[in-house]
Amino acid sequence: MPELPEVETVRRGLEPVMTGRIIERAEVNRDGLRWPFPAGMADRLTGARVLGLRRRSKYILADLSTGETALIHLGMSGRMLISGVMLGEFHQDHPAPQKHDHVVLHMEGGARVTFNDARRFGAMDLLPTETAEAHPLLAALGPEPLGNAFDESYLVAKLKGKASPIKSALLDQHLVAGLGNIYVCEVLFRAGISPKKQAGKISAARVASLVPIVREVLNEAIEAGGSSLRDYRQADGELGYFQHVFRVYDREGQPCQTEGCGAKIARVVQSGRSSFYCPHCQR
Repeated sequence: MPELPEVETVRRGLEPVMTGRIIERAEVNRDGLRWPFPAGMADRLTGARVLGLRRRSKYILADLSTGETALIHLGMSGRMLISGVMLGEFHQDHPAPQKHDHVVLHMEGGARVTFNDARRFGAMDLLPTETAEAHPLLAALGPEPLGNAFDESYLVAKLKGKASPIKSALLDQHLVAGLGNIYVCEVLFRAGISPKKQAGKISAARVASLVPIVREVLNEAIEAGGSSLRDYRQADGELGYFQHVFRVYDREGQPCQTEGCGAKIARVVQSGRSSFYCPHCQR
């Protein structure tokens, strides 16, 4: 599933062709994806101007001139693909319609934005902009890891006395929004903390050190266009490439990249998710 860097990369790719532009025509080609689409979604989108695009956790939010906000979740395989505009040095022509093109937005200026989702675990909804943060998918989310509310004192307080492993704690979307399996593995490696270590037993100083590392890893991944594993593509159809610099994720049995370490990357399953780590460097 796309994590925060992938969703942020898609949001940034959509911004030039959507922000400030009118949705001249919206096509909705099925009743829903993971959940049913809201009633009359095509008519409610058609004619609306996109006032801005923002991200909350792993959701893209498009604020519209109609007073509604379109919520988009990519799910396991969802893609927001752009065509009909210049992308870099090349003109991206409109492709032929595909089987899994579920929502198509024909934008002012000739661009087309297509929500393609082969596995249909994605979602779209329309909600009043004024109360968007109260939506059931957003209301209980923790602070953004790149925002000011996620700081050292916050994380130390939240993890104090917590019995769960640190890996599971950082994946809790109520504690911090948007972190997923890939980037938590990479963060814990850089911090030298084992994913199996009980969160509440980590010193305050080591917990505090996680905050800048989280931001460092996420920013590096965003600059790299995210990590392309299986289905993920950027909005222009290109792959992200952060997966080429993974230090532990998906490297089970390979040598640790820390100079002089000599250990091999191990894998352990925690709450149904694979955690990759170096048993020598991470304690």
